[in-house]
Parts: sequence; C-alpha cells; structure tokens
Amino acid sequence: MSKILISGICGFVGVTLASELANHGHTVFGFDNFIRPGSETNRARLKAIGVRIQHGDIRVASDLETLPPADFVIDAAANPSVLAGVDGKTSTRQLVEHNLCGTINLLEYCKRHKAGFILLSTSRVYSIPPLAALPVEVHNEAYRPATDAALPAGISANGVSETFSTLAPVSLYGATKLASETLGLEYGETFALPVYINRCGVLAGAGQFGRADQGIFSYWINSYLRGHPLKYIGFDGQGHQVRDCLHPKDLVPLLLKQIGNQRALESGDRIINCAGGSASAMSLRQLSAWCAQNFEPREIDTDPNSRPFDIPWMVLDSTKAARLWDWRPATTTCEILGEIAAHAHANPNWLDVSAAL
Repeated sequence: MSKILISGICGFVGVTLASELANHGHTVFGFDNFIRPGSETNRARLKAIGVRIQHGDIRVASDLETLPPADFVIDAAANPSVLAGVDGKTSTRQLVEHNLCGTINLLEYCKRHKAGFILLSTSRVYSIPPLAALPVEVHNEAYRPATDAALPAGISANGVSETFSTLAPVSLYGATKLASETLGLEYGETFALPVYINRCGVLAGAGQFGRADQGIFSYWINSYLRGHPLKYIGFDGQGHQVRDCLHPKDLVPLLLKQIGNQRALESGDRIINCAGGSASAMSLRQLSAWCAQNFEPREIDTDPNSRPFDIPWMVLDSTKAARLWDWRPATTTCEILGEIAAHAHANPNWLDVSAAL
C-alpha cells in the first residue's frame, strides 16, 4: 500500500478521493488552507477515518516542508473558475499563485521525496476560439455538434479528444493548468518521477460547493430547490449549452492503476481526458427539466449576453483513457443528480455554507 498526499484535501474532490483511497487501504494525508467556504465541514469526516490533515497553503513553500514523505501526490488544490482573474473577485496574481506556483511547490516536494505526481487538470486547457465557433444544432433541448458540418480536428460526436488544440486563448485559468501540465511532465522526465495528467470534465456530486461559475450542477439544483434566482446566460438565453459530468469517486479506479503502474509510458500517453463523456452530457435546460420533474416547475430568467470564455458545448472524449487504462465512468448522470438532490434536501442551508463569498 502507498502513502498518498492530497493537496486541497478538504475540498469536494479532495475529500471524496481521500475517503475512497483510505477505504482501499492506502495511508492518506493532506493539507488545506480552508479558503473555500464549506471546506471546514469536511475535516471531521476525514478525521473519523484516520486521515491526517494539516493546515497549509499550497502557495507557501515552507508550509510543505514539514509534511512527511509520500509515495504519490495528488494535486486537487486549485481555483477552479474559468472567470478567475477577470471577475473582479480574484486577482490574476492570486490565480497564478494558486494554480501554477502551488503546483511548482508540490513538484519540488515530489523531487525531494522521489514521489509520483498526479495532476487533476481540466477541459479548459483546450483552445477557446474554435470551441466558441463550433457549429452546433439543437437536439432534444441541447446543443450538439452539427451533423452536416465539418468539425475541427480533435472533435467528434464523442467529444473533444486530447489531440484538440491547446493554443491560446484558453483563459487565464486554463493557461495556469496547461503550464502546470507542462512543468509536471518536465519534472517527471528530468527527475525520473512518474507523472500523470488527468484532464477532468465537470466534477459533480453530493457535498459539492456550488457556485454559478463552478460546481454548476450542485449550484443549479440547490438554487432551483430553494427558489433562488436562476438565469440562462448567453446563447440567446435558451439554456442549450452543454457540459458532461463525472463523479470524483469514479476517478479512484484510474488513480489506483496509475499509483500502482510500473510500466513506462510515452510523455503523450501521460495526458488523458477523464469525463462522463457524451453519455453524461446535459444542457442547463435539460437540468431544469429534471428539477421540474423532481421538485416542481418554475420559471428561469434569461440573459442573451455571453460572458468571457463561454462555449456552447464541452464534452470530453475519454476513449484514450479506456484504451490505456481500461477506465470508464461508472456513475450515471441521473445517479449524480439524485445524490445532489438528496444532499440538498438534507442540507437546506448548503448554498449559504458553500457559496458564500
């Protein structure tokens, strides 16, 4: 069994992975700066299963100096909003410090302890202009790639593959993650460390800290249930924009294989998409219809004006992960939504806890 260090361990993804990996017999420990509203609520849950947590900030190199050695590091700490640095709530320097400088600090830790490194990256490393200009059509209240149009290289009905362009612009957020990917691979090659880059689609499940710019499935369901204002933004205000979703616990079988892997991989094979894919894809309008069926019907406001970096359809193709690692998501979209709804019913003040600014 391995000793696994998780950054951002009390975030939604971090606590899910820590719990699952500990249940598989691994020694799991981690750190968190608890800057994200709601993260403090997960401390007791991890402590109860023997996971050790240290207060620390990924941006501060000295905070990592007292951490014991690990066999593998999973980087689950980040500012995950594509609007970070441009929304007036987070400075560009804070974004870079969290998402890039923090990764460098972790890579230095890995170099010092000869530890492997797994970066949870994002679909937002892919180039925005061709995605924004993607020819789409409405089918069943959701966008899909137009069936009679030529699609950009790297895109099919199955989603965006790893061969799709990562040329700028990708947003400041996407750029920090893309730079982190490159540095991770370079550290791996230079210091003979196992490094894996998992580009995740939208992660979702019960206990997620929902906000309009991140954790959209949790935010939408909780807001819909509580009668809070909701709005379809951009794309004519119809809510046809589509994302896929993945439960973070479905990453665990992949992580276990990566942690236990001893075979050499080409650098390009260390980067894979991990997402629910086309089978999990859902538009905001479809999500509202699910809420209406499970709660009660209500009106959604509209605003046709797009925000920076908005794209109509983002579905990741995880064929490569299936081929290299025999990995496929196991939790259906309906199961994810049902889990979020059950948590929302049980925690009526969840948005006050997790979406506070």
